[in-house]
Amino acid sequence: MTDSAATEMIHGLVPLAVTLGITADSASPEEVVLSLDWAEGLTTGGGVLHGGIVMALADTSGAVCAFLNLPEGAGTTTIESKTNFMASTRAGTIKAHSRPLHVGRRVIVVETEIRGEDGKLAAKTIQSQAVL
Repeated sequence: MTDSAATEMIHGLVPLAVTLGITADSASPEEVVLSLDWAEGLTTGGGVLHGGIVMALADTSGAVCAFLNLPEGAGTTTIESKTNFMASTRAGTIKAHSRPLHVGRRVIVVETEIRGEDGKLAAKTIQSQAVL
C-alpha cells in the first residue's frame, strides 16, 4: 500500500531512501510509516538484515516525521539517536512507524518502532531532531 506522492517527497528529501529502496505507506505530522524490503545486498552473515540498514530506515522515518512538524521555513537534522534491537529480519518487509513524542521550538523528539511482516517488534529508536 505505497503512497506514491509521499514516497516521491521522501526520495526528494533523502536520496539514500532511493538507494535503499525505502517507500512510504503514509506520511503525516502525526505518523510516518515507511517500508523496506529485505534484500541480500543489505544483509550481514547468515542473511540477517544489517543493523545499520534498520537504523537508516528508522532515521529516515523519524527525520521525515520531524520535518512534517517543523515551522514554516525551518530545517532539521538528527542530533541524537538510540536504537534497541529485539529481533532479526531474514526475509520480507520491515516497516518503520514514527510518531512525535515532543515538538518543541528547538528540538523534536521522535519514537520509531520497526516491525516485521508478522507484526513482531524488531527494533525501537528514540531520536532527537534539531529545529534549524
